[in-house]
Amino acid sequence: MEMRPYVDELCHEFMVAAGGGGEDARVLAERLIGPLESATRLTLLKALSAAADEITRDLAPGSVDVRLRGLEPHFVVTLPPSDESYDDEDEHGYEFVSESAQAARQPESAAESSGTARINFRPPEHLKLLIDEAASKQGLSVNAWLVRACNAVLASESRRIDRRAPRGEQRYSGWVR
Repeated sequence: MEMRPYVDELCHEFMVAAGGGGEDARVLAERLIGPLESATRLTLLKALSAAADEITRDLAPGSVDVRLRGLEPHFVVTLPPSDESYDDEDEHGYEFVSESAQAARQPESAAESSGTARINFRPPEHLKLLIDEAASKQGLSVNAWLVRACNAVLASESRRIDRRAPRGEQRYSGWVR
């Protein structure tokens, strides 16, 4: 995704707004454009990451990730598993990776290769109906659908935890003259 047009538009609007404040405001705005561009890119990336997390929750057991290529974000869409294995990119640069192709890229963990466990899950009736419907739409058993949904949520949660700063790390923001 090309962010330059959005950053340029915001900088242009900032300069137009500053133009109404006279020459001093225009000069100050020109000095602030550099830090504003960086802050705009960072804020847009945060918004895109939050949107990808929200879409992933709705898409489970598939997922959407935002990755950087240079300074530009790139979306990776992992579709729920199907019979075909594919790894493709569309004309917009969105990468589509089937879950089977994704699994082939990553080694199987000890937890995934171990046996199964049993838990009792007692959802409210309306939630059970929604789960049954979602599982049947994907041609899965309720158990298989729940396992995939749990894996997707936990993977999303671990990505969110990985993004946080380590405990004790100090962060500073702002600008210096």
